[in-house]
Amino acid sequence: MAADHTDVLIVGAGPVGLFAGFYVGMRGLSFRFVDPLPEPGGQLTALYPEKYIYDVAGFPKVYAKDLVRGLVEQVAPFNPVYSLGERAETLEREGDLFKVTTSQGNAYTAKAVIIAAGVGAFEPRRIGAPGEREFEGKGVYYAVKSKAEFQGKRVLIVGGGDSAVDWALNLLDTAREITLIHRRPQFRAHEASVQELMKAHEEGRLKVLTPYEVRRIEGDAWVRKAVVFQNQTQEEVELEVDAVLILAGYITKLGPLANWGLALEKNKIKVDTTMATSIPGVYACGDIVTYPGKLPLIVLGFGEAAIAANHAAAYANPALKVNPGHSSEKAEEKAPA
Repeated sequence: MAADHTDVLIVGAGPVGLFAGFYVGMRGLSFRFVDPLPEPGGQLTALYPEKYIYDVAGFPKVYAKDLVRGLVEQVAPFNPVYSLGERAETLEREGDLFKVTTSQGNAYTAKAVIIAAGVGAFEPRRIGAPGEREFEGKGVYYAVKSKAEFQGKRVLIVGGGDSAVDWALNLLDTAREITLIHRRPQFRAHEASVQELMKAHEEGRLKVLTPYEVRRIEGDAWVRKAVVFQNQTQEEVELEVDAVLILAGYITKLGPLANWGLALEKNKIKVDTTMATSIPGVYACGDIVTYPGKLPLIVLGFGEAAIAANHAAAYANPALKVNPGHSSEKAEEKAPA
């Protein structure tokens, strides 16, 4: 078979895609990852490698980058093919094979496809304040790639979701000062995290201002000041800052996947209980899918990945049973020497 062919092609090399690859490998099949990012890990690597994750079974807490490192190590014995820096553009059926073409002009074939593209294409949601665009890369951030970037800095965090609250807490031992503002008194973040945030506020370890928004961001070659305002009274407060961390969420879209002929619901791919899409031989898992009762959690994505991978493996090789058996019995048998 041509070098560009594998038994299964996995669109997305985030945590769920990596775990799907592991299970495909456990079934003795070859597989390729196609991902537009330059390294595996998806959002965990691109947006918050040094953020703790607390809801992965068996880990009281684990850095996102360490979870990715473990997943990459777990799948490595099965010799995955990585096509990174390539966005999957088109899907076509050619006989009993699927052909996926990419943004780099490459074409890959496979007997089955698993879509584990996370939330799809994403970009940070900007707040539109004067100075925001001007100081991007000069003190305005939309993600934390390294806590060391904020060492000893006066940081303004904008947002009320999990990322904003978690980073306010995670940077307490790094930043010189932290002020978190949110446009509403109520937070969307996990209740326990909000309680911890308010306790830190009461203890004077950080400052929380609600309901506040950013009026403008000022500086010279770097951010020096943020003017925020109470959105009910319009009262302004000037904050001397070295960094503005805007964590207002992300704008997501399916991108080219929207044109693949898949049944969709609210920008998500509809799947059944086997993680099968409306196209036979194409399966999907993780945040990009929807079904009754779906929750956007990594741990559930891992379960969906196992289901999708085993059904995709059986589709690619009908001689295989869907049930993979116990991993303790299969790992040594299937892993390459």
